[in-house]
Order: sequence, then C-alpha cells, then structure tokens
Amino acid sequence: MDEWQQQHRRACGDIQKLKQRFGLDDGVDAVAGRYPVRISEYVLEQIADGDDLWGRQFLPSAAELNDAGAPCDPLAEERLSPLPGLVHRYRHRVLLLAAGSCFAYCRFCTRKRMVGCAQMAVSFGELMQALEYIAAHGEINEVIISGGDPLTLSNALLSELLQRLRRIPHVQIIRLGSRAPAVLPSRIDATLCALLARHQPLYFLTHFNHPAELAPAARQACAMLVDAGISVVNQTVLLRGVNDDSSVLGQLFHNLYCLRVRPYYLHQMDITRGTGHFRTTLEQGMEIMRQLQGELSGMAMPIYTVDLPGGHGKIPVTPQYVRRLGVDALLVNAAGIEVVYPQRNMET
Repeated sequence: MDEWQQQHRRACGDIQKLKQRFGLDDGVDAVAGRYPVRISEYVLEQIADGDDLWGRQFLPSAAELNDAGAPCDPLAEERLSPLPGLVHRYRHRVLLLAAGSCFAYCRFCTRKRMVGCAQMAVSFGELMQALEYIAAHGEINEVIISGGDPLTLSNALLSELLQRLRRIPHVQIIRLGSRAPAVLPSRIDATLCALLARHQPLYFLTHFNHPAELAPAARQACAMLVDAGISVVNQTVLLRGVNDDSSVLGQLFHNLYCLRVRPYYLHQMDITRGTGHFRTTLEQGMEIMRQLQGELSGMAMPIYTVDLPGGHGKIPVTPQYVRRLGVDALLVNAAGIEVVYPQRNMET
C-alpha cells in the first residue's frame, strides 16, 4: 500500500477525538450524525483551532443545522442524472462522479448531503454503465471527473477509467477535479503525474481558498503536475470568514499565478443546506472583484461565477447577467431564463 493510501486510511472521522482536541461543543454530535466528518492527517496538523481558516473549512459546526430552509440539491444534479454517478446538464459536457469520498470533507461542500454516505458509493459496474452512456452520446466531447475526490481511487482504477474514456472517439477533453494538492499533497507523486500525462488533453482542476493553504508541500504538488505537462487551474469558493477579503484573495490568486496555476473561477457558494454560515452576498463578491481589477494581472484574475439554482448552469456575475440585486437577486442565464437567487437565508 502506498504511503498516501495509508495516510488516507488514518484520516480522522471520530467526532469525540475532534471535540477533545479542539474543544468543540456538544452540538457537533448531531452535525456529524447528519453530515460525515473526515479530516486528513495533513489538514489536522494545520488546524490551530475551530476559528482559523483551516478549522472553519473542515471542523464541524453546530451552525450547519441552522439553515434548514435551503435545498439539499440546489443544482438539481439528481434530476439531471440519467444514471447513478453521472450528471448531464450541458449538451457537450458530463460530470462523472467517480468517487464517493474525499481526503477531507469541506463543510461547505455542495454535495455534503451525499459525500461520505453510503448513497454515494460508486461501484465499478456503475462506472462502466456511465461510460456506456458517454459512448452512446456522440455530442459529449468533454468529461469532468469529480466526486468525492477521484484521486481517492487507486492508480490502477484511475488508469483503467482514463484509458476507457480515451477509447471513446468523441471524448476530446478530460478534466479531473481534486483537492489533493491542498489537503493531501503526498497523493501527487511522480507515478500519478506520469499516469495523468498519458491522457492529454487533460486539465487538472484543484481547489485552494486561502494563500496559507499554499504551504511548501502544496506548492511542490502543483509544481510536479505542471512540470509533467499537465495544465492546472484553480477554483476558489468565496467563503464568509475565510477569504471574503480582496487582499486575501489577491494574494492567493497572485501566488497561484506564480506557481503556474491559472486562477479559473471564484465561485459564489452554492445555496446548499448546512452551509448558510459561509455564504456571502453577490454584492460582496462583485465589490471584491472590483477591488482586484487593476491590482492583479489579467492572467491572475478568475471569473466570478454563480451556479444557478435549479440546474440552470453557471453564469459570470457581470451586469449583463444580473437583472436585480437585493434580498432576492434576479439573474438570467445564457438561454435568457430568469432565475431568482435568494440571499435572505444567511446568518447575520
């Protein structure tokens, strides 16, 4: 067993140990019973307390039970899923949920209703059925492999999956999303990089939210991927109390740029049940982007985007897509469909 697999097995999901170590209150027992907890050894070493940038992202909080009015599946992925583990929202792209767990469970995850739960366990047979669907739909030219975190798969299974995708003639682009560089950087090694490099064009989508996450091990992981000829882009989630500050995000995006990692998206956080305490308003995000404009190189500026509720797709948060702001914003997607985006269910 590789070292990263041993570390993955040793990840902490024991809520009593976390309560004792970090002084969490008893309210988190109910949270852990509803939303699984898992924290890699690497992340545990970074957490000083429940109020730092690491603790806020990975330690459970009683606040996760406060916004019961928010939807569990805000992006309507289950409605847009023709088969288990496959989401077909856009005509030319599909999302393949190849793994049901992660190295560490982000408390703001859009799939927190499922990740780490039995309902998201993915069998080899289900993966093969998903590949058959992709092969039968010639309009699909891009596959985004996500989960959970697909790098929790063994190299052998990941290689098999990529080889089978590459044998489908109309699949031109593969994207693989993983937070491993930030939460278990040892997963990124020479063997994995060589494996991924064999399946170009392949884009590696990673996820850093704060400049402090770019520790030496994380920087080395990013460098190994880029040096192997793999294009690496980053998706950041705008999180209240973690990075809702233009100076913090400016430093993050500039540092990523220096690492040859392209800042791709700054995501408005999805309206997912159990995440209201992280949510900012669209007005805040737009103001942060305004402050960053001109301060950062254009290559270091991500697109500020919102994934519209109801499965209507992502749009950039720019004037042509915003009809109205306020307690209930009115946004419009590329097809001209107007969507109400509620901002009222946030903690104050």
